[in-house]
Amino acid sequence: MDKKNALRAGALAAGTTLMMLLMSSPALALTRDDGDDPGQGLSVMETVAQFVIAPTVIFLVIVGLVMVLDRSSDRRPKTRAKAKA
Repeated sequence: MDKKNALRAGALAAGTTLMMLLMSSPALALTRDDGDDPGQGLSVMETVAQFVIAPTVIFLVIVGLVMVLDRSSDRRPKTRAKAKA
């Protein structure tokens, strides 16, 4: 996939996600259901730790494991041989 297609796909995914977030209605969150028993709210630090720091650490652990356990020896990008005219 070339850069132009990758940029187009990224823009489409970002636009779709943004539109889904803007179109979703939070009004239903105000209506309590039968048997609903919410717990205590999270503090700011607990929220950041749970939704930012923990996923970042998990991602970095996976990246580290992939890099360490990758046994391929050819790390240089493949170059195309230029045809002589």
